[in-house]
Amino acid sequence: MTDLSAAKAQVRALWAAIDAAPAGTLGDVAASHLAPDFHWQGFAPLTETKGPADFAATFLEPFRAAFPDYTRQIHIFCAGHSNGRRDGQGDGALWVGATGYLVGKAAAEFLGIPATDKTLRLRWSDFYRIEDGQIVQCQCLIDQIDWFEQIGRPVLPPPTGVAHVWPAPTGYDGDLVAEQDPAEGAATMTLGRDFIFGGLNKFDENDLSSMGMDRFFHPNIKWYGPGGIGACLSLQEFTDLHQAPWLVAFPDRQVMDLDNLIAEDRMLAGSSFPGVLATHTGPYQGVAATGKKFAVHGIDFWLRDGDQFTENWVYVDFIHLFDQFGVDLMQKMKDAA
Repeated sequence: MTDLSAAKAQVRALWAAIDAAPAGTLGDVAASHLAPDFHWQGFAPLTETKGPADFAATFLEPFRAAFPDYTRQIHIFCAGHSNGRRDGQGDGALWVGATGYLVGKAAAEFLGIPATDKTLRLRWSDFYRIEDGQIVQCQCLIDQIDWFEQIGRPVLPPPTGVAHVWPAPTGYDGDLVAEQDPAEGAATMTLGRDFIFGGLNKFDENDLSSMGMDRFFHPNIKWYGPGGIGACLSLQEFTDLHQAPWLVAFPDRQVMDLDNLIAEDRMLAGSSFPGVLATHTGPYQGVAATGKKFAVHGIDFWLRDGDQFTENWVYVDFIHLFDQFGVDLMQKMKDAA
């Protein structure tokens, strides 16, 4: 068994134990599967926990109380050694990344988000760092803005893209449990680094074409944006509906050294808390420019076909982002009752 296969097996065993454990026992599950110094970085307002017991008490038990009968759908599952530094040196850490849906009805509130009789499909993503055979770190996002929209409590203007579009990869099995061809992963990493640290960071703050996105994204790219933005179903829609408004608001944004960037077969994946730094110099989502510098916590997955990406799944922690602008989206959700 390779180190990638072993790491994947550890993560699947963790999920199986968490998803099957009854309420009140998740502390024991966390202690048996996670390193004693396990560090969880989560979505606002939870932010982070230190150690398995804190993780279970802060996130696992409250979430299980809210969703006692959820099921986990896995759309993408991959692993690799990270190469997320801008200088290309590569940090080499072993990470496992995944995304999909948590499906269920909320029987109780969670973080002030009310219970509902409606079946919800919550977008989730986890990235786990494995070190010396132990799970030592996790970065986790749940798309709360999309969650708010599903229960009729939107906190942002209507998305410019298509709401609630978050499918599994088209014509490709993204649940990469089996061994994959390393050459394919290497090709994916090369394209990904050119795209992230070359194209995205070459914006001249004036002309969107300066990034050369048509080189990296297929004309029919399916860009599955977070709640608040929505899906863009072509390169032209991506440019008009997301990229232009984003860069009007944050023209100096730069992708920094990433906490991780991994590639396996045709999947590229990365998470970083933060991964982008920028200044809020233009209006965005109804919020006037504040002039504040801010950081973006985000998670991305890309599917490569040949020498272009054809699909991209995107998470942004908007609660954390808007907090930095002085806007409390959690309170807006509560006020929308």
